[in-house]
Amino acid sequence: MQFKRTEELRVGMRLARPIYNKNGVLLFERASKLTDQGIASIKNSGLIGIFILEPAEPVPPMSEEDIEFERFQTVNVYAIKEELERIGSTGRTSKLQIIVSNIIKTYGHLDKKINFIQNLRSVEDYHYKHALNVAILCAMMSNQMNLKVEDRLDLVTAALLHGLGDYDLIERLCSADPNVKRFCVQADKIRESLAYEKLDSAIKLMEGSMILAVAETYDDMTAMSFDRPPESEVAAIKHLMSHDTVYSKAAVNALISSINILAQGICVELNTGEKALVLSENPSDILSPMVLCFSDNSIMDLSDKSSYGDIEIMDVMKTMDNRHEMGTEMLEKYGL
Repeated sequence: MQFKRTEELRVGMRLARPIYNKNGVLLFERASKLTDQGIASIKNSGLIGIFILEPAEPVPPMSEEDIEFERFQTVNVYAIKEELERIGSTGRTSKLQIIVSNIIKTYGHLDKKINFIQNLRSVEDYHYKHALNVAILCAMMSNQMNLKVEDRLDLVTAALLHGLGDYDLIERLCSADPNVKRFCVQADKIRESLAYEKLDSAIKLMEGSMILAVAETYDDMTAMSFDRPPESEVAAIKHLMSHDTVYSKAAVNALISSINILAQGICVELNTGEKALVLSENPSDILSPMVLCFSDNSIMDLSDKSSYGDIEIMDVMKTMDNRHEMGTEMLEKYGL
């Protein structure tokens, strides 16, 4: 599976993910081949890009839960869009608490991990989809960390409003719930401190702020963007774990406990250059699963540091296709 920007789409490419309209109605099924009309429709929708299957890649499994997750994202992002636009024009909320309650009801009480599927984003809805995804992550992570009910409500509300960028407006909207603004302010301070690799010890950080900072960073890194391709879940987790003086270990662990990162069947690249298949997840050390090496079918338990202490997962495999890509510049360089 590869991410292709809209301008890179070509006739015959196969969709890796379904595409829905704002009402949750399926427009394009997975494995559908792009036509001129389909490409024009995708461009007209303003999508930044889509995920496509490689030529020989089979359609990856997608459970009913996965399909429902994408449908939930599609339908709710438009409710968030309408609410935030209403706030921008009137300075008042109408359905905010209904949206918050719906997110917590659906994803705030899970007792298992989910596949956190990044949805397709356009210029028009980018910020609304970011708000929704961060809110979903906050609902799941606050459940893992057993936050009080009122703190969960305030946290998911903060996730939805944070993108407004106006602390005074957030304070007016949530005058009865001051923690909403506090979560937003502190989450910004946490992320800003990354440049110094150290948090301000004078600030007494709240758990909700730590969760919000981790959730926003994860979604920022793994979502499709205007200026770069999305990074993998593994790359995002490694980033969060490597900056443990900034990001809360408890919040990062709550994220790892909420979503699938290196589940069975994921193909990875090792620091040895070897490519391997994850056979089983390691709950106690997410980056040290048991893997099957493609070169010789050997099995390595990366949690066995005495045997494999120098071997680590670099990232998920960028491509399932082993063929080298040679562009026109390379051909011209050799006079071909």
